[in-house]
Amino acid sequence: MAGMNHHDADLATRIVHHDYRPPAGFEAPQPGVYKASTVIFPNVAAMRSREWKDKSGYTYGLHGTPTTFILEERLCTLEGGLQCVLVPSGLAAIANVGLALLKPGDEVLIPDNAYGPGKDFADGELARFGVTHVPYDPLDPADLAARITPATRLVWLEAPGSVSMEFPDLCEQVRICRARGVTTALDNTWGAGLAFAPFDLLGDGSLGVDISAQALTKYPSGGGDVLMGSVITRDLGLHMKIKLTHMRLGLGVGANDAEAVLRALPSIGLRYRAHDEAARSLARWLQQQPAIAQVLHPALEGSPGHAHWKALCGAAQGGQGAAAGLFGVMIDARYSQDRVDAFCDGLRLFKLGYSWGGPMSLVVPYDIASMRNRSAPHLKPGTLVRFAVGLEAAEDLRQDLQQAMERAFPLA
Repeated sequence: MAGMNHHDADLATRIVHHDYRPPAGFEAPQPGVYKASTVIFPNVAAMRSREWKDKSGYTYGLHGTPTTFILEERLCTLEGGLQCVLVPSGLAAIANVGLALLKPGDEVLIPDNAYGPGKDFADGELARFGVTHVPYDPLDPADLAARITPATRLVWLEAPGSVSMEFPDLCEQVRICRARGVTTALDNTWGAGLAFAPFDLLGDGSLGVDISAQALTKYPSGGGDVLMGSVITRDLGLHMKIKLTHMRLGLGVGANDAEAVLRALPSIGLRYRAHDEAARSLARWLQQQPAIAQVLHPALEGSPGHAHWKALCGAAQGGQGAAAGLFGVMIDARYSQDRVDAFCDGLRLFKLGYSWGGPMSLVVPYDIASMRNRSAPHLKPGTLVRFAVGLEAAEDLRQDLQQAMERAFPLA
């Protein structure tokens, strides 16, 4: 403490301004966890000149610490991007993109099977700000092309669609938007950077989305205990629009949550494959069950958009393709909603709960008609139930499904 005898200072002051610094050179498997709102500058010149936008320095905890910078860079490696911002949830990622890129009079196109809260954001906040949102058929590229107007500034893509799992012709959708000069943003939570490369869809660098958003809540964190999202880009100008809006909204994530994702990332490939393998085995078994009218899983032949999944994701994971651990089923229409609810309530290992990507298997029944703006003739009549397969033994999960079906659907 300059100008003060250390031993003359009060104990509280000596503790706060302690001059010990640990030696440099410490290295361990996990990065350090830096928690900060205030960041200390060595002098006024540094305070005035230091830059946070390009990660060359630190100015305030909300604008980044070594912990969050490391996580951003590793997520860019995962998805093949160059710049990343971290936000408190996947929905916050969607909101960050919309608020950064859209203004009154603009139009955003959203697939009819997109994540519901994202559509609600467009229907609420964006509509109040004078931004028009238009749904399009994700299985018909011609419908997307027909709905792009001179006011269209952003097209959201989702592969596969939320809950009903239709896999679009993502490459053709991106080609259409690129030809019209429209920015594309992909909800890549399902693919997670593992099923396909969002910025290099063809493997030759010629075609990719402009923005990839993820709910890190799912596979990157993997524990069912973290809420976080990311927005990744390759274009610096686009990134700066998103980053400055991110700053003005005051968005940030906690250091301990960033630590949790950093700890989980090295195992994401192993976990993704385990979720995928168990989900496919259960989906195939359910195809044989008389109470099931339809199984909705992109990797299964006959599922809507299967050919597009195979073309884009079929080479991943050693040629077996990659398809996450999520699928839906249509319970035959002869069973009432009460019977479907009884089936879900009767499951012992599958727990009732939203989200996915964690160690515990989950189940949710949906009223799919209330979630869509248009009819879906590719879906058979019945009640849709979505399964998120965790890391339990697949045979134990199969037995759980069987016992619940035998009690809820005795006439099957």
